[in-house]
Amino acid sequence: MKKILIIQDINQKGKEILSSHLGYEFEIIDDVNNPELKKKIVDCDGASLRTGKLPGEIINLGKKLKIISRHGVGYDNIDLETCKKNNITIAITATANAVAVAEHVMFMLLSISKRKNMYDDSVKTGNFSDRNKLPKTQEIWGKNILIAGFGRIGQCLIKRCLGFEMNVFVYDPFISSKKIESLGGKKVEDLKDTVTTMDAISLHIPLNQETKNMINLDLLKTMKKNCIIINAARGGIINENDLNQALNENLIFGAGLDVFETEPPKKDNPLLKNDKVFLSPHTAAFTEECMMRMAKETTQNIIDFFDDKLEKSKIVKL
Repeated sequence: MKKILIIQDINQKGKEILSSHLGYEFEIIDDVNNPELKKKIVDCDGASLRTGKLPGEIINLGKKLKIISRHGVGYDNIDLETCKKNNITIAITATANAVAVAEHVMFMLLSISKRKNMYDDSVKTGNFSDRNKLPKTQEIWGKNILIAGFGRIGQCLIKRCLGFEMNVFVYDPFISSKKIESLGGKKVEDLKDTVTTMDAISLHIPLNQETKNMINLDLLKTMKKNCIIINAARGGIINENDLNQALNENLIFGAGLDVFETEPPKKDNPLLKNDKVFLSPHTAAFTEECMMRMAKETTQNIIDFFDDKLEKSKIVKL
């Protein structure tokens, strides 16, 4: 009997997959900070994990642990070195959340460019007649957008950008020009040179030593004043203090953040009070449909692993 520990509850459809397979049983731990986690992980064969951090000291307790299946595509919340040392496989839901995140990026891009919060507030507060005094919005039609990172999310996003007749540029050293051009984009080789001509930038890259604080004040100063930057990837790619300064100094038009360097963000984070930034609480993938897809793929990855059928594209290279 394979014992599976679901760390942070998932959609019922995912649990039904485990229930329907003979030889599997599961328990749910509601929070990574629950003291019971240390006890429950000891004899589990596999575990699923959502957004909570799983440190090495916890992973080391899982003497039988063979796989951690992430409910999502990021895995910076898992101690990778410990997993590598213990020969634990990490799997991701590579195909589940692309549509939801791509839609969320478009939602942010349109909300910022059309000054959604400001215009909505003007009507609700009785200032309808002052509409001519409001700052003007901007169109995204015909504008240049850079998609940094061209995995499944980036490839979903390009279709939506082209639907708005935007000019799409792609920065991804691992994707060929032929592939990018076949989907209607143009490959660029140098990120620093490219951002100077972009009207919008959407980040879809992992957080690592090379990408941490990649978007900093020096780079922000080179951007167009009408530029909108959106991060629905990982917090830490953008230096938040630098972004706040750039917004206050009108170096760029606005920003959309679904992720933060510290989650939840600290109360004194200046971006929380900056009306030029549009925020969401790491919920780009929180559609009903996506949560169901991720739950099903998360548990199916565990079963496929033990059946020796797990696709290589879903396995994190350690």
